[in-house]
Amino acid sequence: MNEAVAGSLAVLRPAADRDWEGVTAGRLEWSCRTTAFHIAETFVGYSSRLAGRVLDGRLPLRVSLAEGTDNHGLLDVVEATGALLAAALRATPPGVRAFHPQRFGSADRAGFAAMAVAEVLLHTHDVTEGLGIRYRPAEELAESVLTWIFPHIQPGPAAWPTLLWATGRGELPGRAPVTDWGWYNNLVIPAERLDLVGIRPAEARDLRLGGDGGYEWIDGGPYEGTRDAAGFMLKAYEGGVHRPEFGVFTLVRRADGRAIGGMGFHSAPDEEGRVEIGYDLTEAARGNGYATEALRALADWALARDDVRSLFATIDPANTPSQAVVSRAGFTKVSEDEEGIAFERRGR
Repeated sequence: MNEAVAGSLAVLRPAADRDWEGVTAGRLEWSCRTTAFHIAETFVGYSSRLAGRVLDGRLPLRVSLAEGTDNHGLLDVVEATGALLAAALRATPPGVRAFHPQRFGSADRAGFAAMAVAEVLLHTHDVTEGLGIRYRPAEELAESVLTWIFPHIQPGPAAWPTLLWATGRGELPGRAPVTDWGWYNNLVIPAERLDLVGIRPAEARDLRLGGDGGYEWIDGGPYEGTRDAAGFMLKAYEGGVHRPEFGVFTLVRRADGRAIGGMGFHSAPDEEGRVEIGYDLTEAARGNGYATEALRALADWALARDDVRSLFATIDPANTPSQAVVSRAGFTKVSEDEEGIAFERRGR
């Protein structure tokens, strides 16, 4: 966040004496001045929503510049509001979410940080393109944006050109031009005592490499099944076939904010609307009904969709506790062979 703002100011300050109002920002309809001010507006909006824990829409808040503010003053505002947002991000606990309209209606602090970096990088590009100035941010910043809020976009040979293409600002060899785009914050599905929190590609990569994915786990976690699922999800992302709503979820206990297991889909639904579910729980969390509760919530969510007609799970014949979990969650046994017992739950 701070690096993105510093990079933007470094390239824009030397051009602050030029006319920004009479020059269009890149491919936008806004002027360069309006576009730069939009960055500050975004910072204030994100900060206020996070600080106020606003979940039901935007605050009735309007930001404006004092009359006579020149471009130098405008950039001072961008710098100050960027620092304000950085402070709000540091002060926000991991599980807190606030409103954002993109895809699933809310974002956590990591999502807001990624969106803020995206706003800085992309709109600095727009302004510099309009002014004829060269700008290329660090690849690490562009990659962080892609792996946090563009999980539906297959990575390209380089992150910055891929981000420009994904937002309709450039071309990428072998890919059709983008005319309609948006980003994804991670999906959260509530259950009774816990939340199913969607894992993003950046988190999946960390889990697969042996990290905690940014979650605080109870003793024994994350379990190997969660790491394996994160690896499969990462392969789908890298292959360009990952659908964020049909990914992997961390099971986060609401009482203490600690992760107790993982659950999710093996892939998107097939042509018949059929999709497989898998899950695991750390040993310390077993025997408390968490898996049943989470599976029931995930199944209810999936079967309420138009593109899902049935769910199935394959259980090892020796794993009687897991068989009991799927049965309590409304699944029925449909077949059995040497590889396992298949359970299914159908929608309406």
